[in-house]
Amino acid sequence: MKRSEFLAALGGATLGAQQPPINPEDDRNRIVLDVARVNMLYTVSDKKGRFVTDLRQDDFQIIEGNKLQKVLEFAKESDLPLRLGILVDASNSIRDRFRFQQEAAIEFISQVIRPKQDKAVIVAYDTSAELVADLSGDVEVLSKAIRGLRPGGGTAMFDAIFFACRDKLMQDQPRHKFRRAMIVLGDGDDNASRYTRDQALEMAQKADVVVYCISTNNTKIEKDGDKVLKYLASETGGIAFFPFKLQDLTQSFENIANELRHQYNVLYRPEPLIADGKYHKVEIRVRNRRDFVVRARKGYYAPKG
Repeated sequence: MKRSEFLAALGGATLGAQQPPINPEDDRNRIVLDVARVNMLYTVSDKKGRFVTDLRQDDFQIIEGNKLQKVLEFAKESDLPLRLGILVDASNSIRDRFRFQQEAAIEFISQVIRPKQDKAVIVAYDTSAELVADLSGDVEVLSKAIRGLRPGGGTAMFDAIFFACRDKLMQDQPRHKFRRAMIVLGDGDDNASRYTRDQALEMAQKADVVVYCISTNNTKIEKDGDKVLKYLASETGGIAFFPFKLQDLTQSFENIANELRHQYNVLYRPEPLIADGKYHKVEIRVRNRRDFVVRARKGYYAPKG
């Protein structure tokens, strides 16, 4: 997709135009949700950070609106087909780390993608966001797209997140039959997007996308961008990594790959059903194990009935 086509997909904006608010009546921004079924992917770890993978359905409590919810389906170490978004910062700010970033991303794709089950989309972002490889399970096609990237320009990370979630990761239905995740490589700064941080986050939440972030900030000093990456990951049930050495990038990708294979999956019917278009908070607990940590998205958007 050319950048002009990408901008048209975002609503026909031109670079430098004032960001318009998202119109809730705009069909391109209206997400159809099945309020009768809420899907939650999550991980459980002990106090040392090790995955806990031997828990059963009865070990968990799903709380929404201070009320215990009844689980319809449960699976551990879910082997659902993956739908991944790989978002690569191609701005000038990471020029010195760009080559190693490319190689680490390619290695991750080679390890994780199962060609007959999984698909990934590659989106690069600098002054604007650009689709460089559409959803595909062909590892060579995806790798070639990453190798062809060249850094330069500003940063439109929020636009890239919004587009990848809305136009790509939500394509395959029904949504609860696929595991959707996004890996964002960058420093968390944004100076060129039409959409805001919270608009990008809302779209990720509506698409059931877990966001993992790998920071390119190697100063060992926390910056505002690092806080943005932590926030996006935390709100969607993901995690942010801050590798200080180039070699640590590979370990960060390995950690994400490992986590994708150690998740629980629950499906429940909200009681009471409220189709109000609002954000509903959800909490997952492990019965009688306060030493276990559950990491999951913190809620979902209901449709407006």
